[in-house]
Amino acid sequence: MSLKNVNTVLAAACALFALYLGLSFILAPEASTQGVGLPSWSAGNGDGFLIMKGTRELAMGLVIGILLVTGHRRALGWVLLMEAVAPFGDMINVLAHHGSIAAAFGIHGLTSAFIAATSLLILRETGKAHKAPAPAPAAQPA
Repeated sequence: MSLKNVNTVLAAACALFALYLGLSFILAPEASTQGVGLPSWSAGNGDGFLIMKGTRELAMGLVIGILLVTGHRRALGWVLLMEAVAPFGDMINVLAHHGSIAAAFGIHGLTSAFIAATSLLILRETGKAHKAPAPAPAAQPA
């Protein structure tokens, strides 16, 4: 299997996971809070914040999917690298709020590392193609 095929599968997994998370937070916000690693959810109507998180995740998945489907692989690599910041921020948030260390590193940290590694593989793949010399122009008949 070529590097391009592996990268495509990894990027598709990133897109599908982000879409799944986004829909989970939008459709069932209360049920989604248990898996993020924070110690407890505050009393009251906090569903709006969770739906905002879901919308963010859904948008991230759609961007990855669109770049993947349209074949903009170099842009896909850069966008994935940028999107690795979101789960890293989630990890910092869980740690700052005395949440589960295992969830912070095991869920959010590994997700961030997976997305960043996928982006670097795609950038490596596209960097080789980007630096390839252009073919010489054909001679014009006189």
